Amino acid sequence: QVQLVESGGGSVQAGGSLRLSCAAFGLFDSSYCMGWFRQAPGKSREGIAIIGSDGSTTYADSVKGRFTISKDNAKNTLFLQMNSLKPEDTAMYYCAADPRYCTGRYLRARYEYNYWGQGTQVTVSS
Repeated sequence: QVQLVESGGGSVQAGGSLRLSCAAFGLFDSSYCMGWFRQAPGKSREGIAIIGSDGSTTYADSVKGRFTISKDNAKNTLFLQMNSLKPEDTAMYYCAADPRYCTGRYLRARYEYNYWGQGTQVTVSS
């Protein structure tokens, strides 16, 4: 089993930055496919970033150029650096992981991830 624990959420003004972390515990391997999703009130959960087993990355158009996904294999931790935040970025943010090999050349759907964190809230005010 794998447990994922997110942290780093909070409230920030538009234009500000936040860095989310996702620590992995248990039978986790650095080759896992990992991604970030978010879910705003009344909306479905959407994938916004992925880092593949090969280290490649892809982003949703809504965050491209502003968000950066990365990971520290030694610490089994995934990150999401969020810059130039906008009110529409307000959502619950979730990290996800899957043991199957993946490329980060395209975003994966929710059902393609086996493990999920509990989420961390990000609120951006105008």
